[in-house]
Amino acid sequence: MNFRLIFIVLLTLQSITTYSLPFVVFHGISDKCSNGGVRHFTELLSKWSGSSGHCIEIGNGPWDSWFMPFTKQVDIACEKLKKMSELSEGYNIIGLSQGNMVGRGVIEFCDGGPPVRNLISLGGPHAGIASVPFCGSGIWCILADSLLKLAIYSNFVQAHLAPAGYIKIPTDITDYRKGCKFLPVLNNEVHRNSTFKKTFTSLENLVLIMFEKDTILVPKQTSWFGYYPDGSFSTILPAQKTKLYTEDWIGLKMLDEAGKVKFLNVSGSHLEISTSEMKKNILPYLVDNVSTTVTTSRSSVRDFEEILQLYTHAETVSLRSWKF
Repeated sequence: MNFRLIFIVLLTLQSITTYSLPFVVFHGISDKCSNGGVRHFTELLSKWSGSSGHCIEIGNGPWDSWFMPFTKQVDIACEKLKKMSELSEGYNIIGLSQGNMVGRGVIEFCDGGPPVRNLISLGGPHAGIASVPFCGSGIWCILADSLLKLAIYSNFVQAHLAPAGYIKIPTDITDYRKGCKFLPVLNNEVHRNSTFKKTFTSLENLVLIMFEKDTILVPKQTSWFGYYPDGSFSTILPAQKTKLYTEDWIGLKMLDEAGKVKFLNVSGSHLEISTSEMKKNILPYLVDNVSTTVTTSRSSVRDFEEILQLYTHAETVSLRSWKF
């Protein structure tokens, strides 16, 4: 028996286990961690990566995703993460749609929280949205519609309707910057907070995934920090042409120039992704030291993906509970 070979294999397996950081998932609007799509998504990534995955629920899920302001959502998430001892050496965040607002809030605002290594964003409204996300029917949707009939940037609506915290009407920028309570702070639009920028640029990788058939986010390019110019709906600026990037309000330009921002796209509609796309675009970033692997050894990444594809047939995973 070749004991030397066995010893090397055991060391390799130990190394793989050691470098599997835990990850947390923040779900999207109208959803909850126990719903099938989110649960399946978390379980698959945990199984494939060998790392522990946790969906972080805030309040009761669907109701609070609509009506709890983001400052409170971030505070709740922050306290929950601080109590998770397994995250103390670092962890990764996966944000699903609106869940990216909570995830980024944790990165920028959670003082004393465990360090975040990678942010993997699926359909995140990072630069804002110019229309209200689909709700549907039901008591909370009726209430949301009623609130939207009021001034979107009023103190009352901002305090009682979560999406109002990242709605950015290009032709109403003055009221947006004065009245919107969350996104202007998150993006350092009004008061340049060096601490927020420092924590955001501490990320090892910022993975921005846009859905090609996305009709929920308006514009869909907000997933890549692209947006309308102030005062106009006439065109959509790529991230690199926005003031947020050129003036580097939160460090996006700094991260991009360091090769740490990955602008990726998948073929589906909002929050619909195949397992093969998950393996290609998400899984590699759940392994430590991935930045070196991705930038210097593309063949290694391809081999990694091809091996994983042997175990699971491609299927579509829906990460939202609502249908229309």
